Amino acid sequence: MQVLIVEDERNVSSLVRSSLEAEGFTCAIANDGEDGLRQFRELQPDVVLLDLHLPKLDGLEVCTRIRQSKLVRKDPYIIMLTAKSAEVDRIVGYSTGADDYIAKPFSPQELIVRLRAVLRRIMRHQGEQSTIGTRHFVIDYEKREVMVQKFDDGEIEAVVLTTVEFDLLALMASRPKRVWSRSELLDAVRGAEFIGDERSIDTYIGRLRGKISPPDHRDRFIRTHFGIGYSFED
Repeated sequence: MQVLIVEDERNVSSLVRSSLEAEGFTCAIANDGEDGLRQFRELQPDVVLLDLHLPKLDGLEVCTRIRQSKLVRKDPYIIMLTAKSAEVDRIVGYSTGADDYIAKPFSPQELIVRLRAVLRRIMRHQGEQSTIGTRHFVIDYEKREVMVQKFDDGEIEAVVLTTVEFDLLALMASRPKRVWSRSELLDAVRGAEFIGDERSIDTYIGRLRGKISPPDHRDRFIRTHFGIGYSFED
C-alpha cells in the first residue's frame, strides 16, 4: 500500500514515514498543498495523509481537488491530520471528501491500526462475489465502480464515490433491507479498532445519498431507521 504524506511539519512527516515504512508501507512526502497535488497525480497513492493547515493550498482545498480530479485511476483513502478536534472541523473535512480524521497529537501506532483496517477491507472484498446487481445499481468490487440507472431518462451512468462511500453502499447492498446500526457500519468501513463518535456515519450517509438518490427523494435507496441506523432497499 502506497501512502502520500502531505504535512508541512517535517518532524511529524519524518516520524510518520519511518513508522509506516517499518511496517512495510511505501511512503512519499510533500511539504505543501501544491506539491501534494503534484505528487498525488504522479503517484496515484492508495492513501493520502493530509494535514489541514498547509502552505500554498490548505488541506480542504487539496482534498476537494483530489475528489474532483478526472485523472484519478483509483480512489484514494484520505485521512485528515489536524490539531483541531472540534466537531465542526471534522464535519467540514468529511464534507470535502475525507474518509477519516486524526487529531494531533496522535501515535503512529493508531495510524498503523487504521491503515491495516483499510487493507483488510480491500482483501475481504477480493474474496467476495465480484459484483452486486439490483434494480438500479451494479456494484463492481474488483473495479470498485458503481453504475446507476437514472430516474429521468433511464440512462446508465457511473457514480464517483469515495472509499468509505463505496464500502458503505457495497456492504448495505449485499444484504438489502437488513438494518445496520451506526456502530456496525463504522466497524465495517473503518475497523473495529476505531474509537470515536459513531454519529460521523451520518455525514458519510448524507454524502452518499447526495450522489445516488434523486434530488427530491434523498431516502429513495438508503432508509433511516430512527434510533437504530440505516438500510438499503432497491
